[in-house]
Amino acid sequence: MSDAGAAVLNRTKLLAARYRAATDRPYLASALYSLTVVPSRAVPTMGVDRHWRCYVSPSFVDATPVPELAGVWIHEAAHLLRDHHGRAGRLPAADQRDHARVNIAQDCEINDDMIADGLPLPAGRVVPADFGLPDGRLFEEYLPGIPPQPHHDCGSGAHGRPAPWERDDPGVPRVSEVEAEALRRATAEAIRAHERSRGRLPGGWRRWATEVLEPTVDWRRVLAGAVREAVAWAGGAVDYTYRRPSRRTPALRGAVLPSLRRPLPRVAIVIDTSGSMGEDDLAAALAEVTGVLREVGVRGNRVSVLACDADVRAVARVTSAEQVELGGGGGTDMRAGIAAALARPDRPQVVIVLTDGYTPWPAEAPSCRLIAALTSGATPGRAAAPDPPAWVETVRLGPTPGRTP
Repeated sequence: MSDAGAAVLNRTKLLAARYRAATDRPYLASALYSLTVVPSRAVPTMGVDRHWRCYVSPSFVDATPVPELAGVWIHEAAHLLRDHHGRAGRLPAADQRDHARVNIAQDCEINDDMIADGLPLPAGRVVPADFGLPDGRLFEEYLPGIPPQPHHDCGSGAHGRPAPWERDDPGVPRVSEVEAEALRRATAEAIRAHERSRGRLPGGWRRWATEVLEPTVDWRRVLAGAVREAVAWAGGAVDYTYRRPSRRTPALRGAVLPSLRRPLPRVAIVIDTSGSMGEDDLAAALAEVTGVLREVGVRGNRVSVLACDADVRAVARVTSAEQVELGGGGGTDMRAGIAAALARPDRPQVVIVLTDGYTPWPAEAPSCRLIAALTSGATPGRAAAPDPPAWVETVRLGPTPGRTP
């Protein structure tokens, strides 16, 4: 369970630092004591893998005072509690490959909370101000503002990529993902209880606990998934074409076999232009929809946009919210827009309605996929609109989870 460096590890000092961290921040005790110590001379300081093993450099322990070691314990546990490796796995592929930048961004997310909590940081630890960035953000928000550079490796428990010093020996204890989720929830509940009895904690830990105990859905991801799924469903119809003969044709003399093709569907976007619509909400939703359509290859003359309040005001091809004229003359009735979209010569297979939701809906399901993106939930203090019929795929727009208002 240890390499050649284990004999010189000052376990008494290391465990005293963990005890201090758990005593001063009791809401983190369960997570701290779930970490398995693995001594290693290959790790520069301390790091964690995604199975909650904490790799420790004996020389780093010798050179670091106990108060700072206690802070490093909390720092490494925070990577795992905040599911940094899971979140890193959802980044674009190019960002995932640059795990040093990802690690820096993650350290910025953690270290500003540690400073706010009065914890000392060892030399060389990064904070958002080092890059001219504000405190209190998620690492995904910090990442674009961090230039490429070398950085201390916190291990796969942070950025998700196994470090050279990580081990997976059968005898080394590991925490399963189910156990990890239970630890996160128990820690979030302990944070809530601590705040009720002893006062406020740094904002990052409060927001994290709220997200664990009262999770919100990232509407952008849900809307993008709904659009992709609807386009895939509509494109599932196949037809035969002689433009590209079947591969079996050469085997048949004198006969040409057609091949199957999967045509791209047509999409109509019906936009509520009544006065109650907020431009920012509309811009976010339209940008998300058009971005997904471009990504799956549906663009140009396969996408029509209909501006509608109580009646259809315009039919156009637009690519941004700035090209849509808001402020219709009266009430809201998206039935008119849906009917006009389906009556077009190039009838769409997918209709996406961007509206605040205060509208009547068709009495029965149309012969197409219908998605409603409701902006009423994105406006603070405004009541959500009634649910559309069950056969309408509904996404309620709202703030992106974890962002500072």
